[in-house]
Amino acid sequence: MLKKVMAATAVALQSSRRPSLMVTCRHSTCASSAVNSLLLRSLKEHYLEISRMTPPPKVSPPSSFSIIKGALDGKGPVLTRTYGKEEVNISVMRLANIIPGGGGDDDEINQLFLYVTVSKPEQRDNLQFLCGLYPDALGIHSVSMRPKAEPSGFFVIPSGYSGPVFEDLDEKMRDVFHNYLEERGISESLFPFLQAWLYVKEHRNLMRWFRTVGSFINEHKNAEED
Repeated sequence: MLKKVMAATAVALQSSRRPSLMVTCRHSTCASSAVNSLLLRSLKEHYLEISRMTPPPKVSPPSSFSIIKGALDGKGPVLTRTYGKEEVNISVMRLANIIPGGGGDDDEINQLFLYVTVSKPEQRDNLQFLCGLYPDALGIHSVSMRPKAEPSGFFVIPSGYSGPVFEDLDEKMRDVFHNYLEERGISESLFPFLQAWLYVKEHRNLMRWFRTVGSFINEHKNAEED
């Protein structure tokens, strides 16, 4: 598309009898303006297309969990709850965002990655789980202890020993860890809410991206025309 724009601009400029330096300047300015206009039009078309998409039905989380205020616009936990003296927080992303190609069809969010943190007020460390969540199952990938002072996130490398490979633990211990999470409400029952929540978040982020990129290009376009 850029080559076509440049060619069309060149043909128009060839009819001009101004000095070559002026032709060069006008060629660059006109081509840049044409590209910006095409890009703005494309951004607007996609923005309108995305805005007309039908959102999924509203789904509430299990009654024991609360949605963290501002989670849709942040990168932190989505859900929180108390279990006795413990605080349990859950973050979520698509599996495909961590393992390229791991999420299957981009139109579906059927494989989620959970980051579960269990903290106690008298403890300096958190117990943290990385889990795969599916419509009918929850799988644990790892269990580790991390200082509360460390930032939470999927890609943060632990400052100390992160524990054994979960699959290397004996079956009985693995089953008990699964029971530990289930007691705290971490199971496939979370899937319907987290799937719908991720859809809304990604839709909002995409809309914001089209708006901010369009605003940047439009400001640049206006500056060139002044």
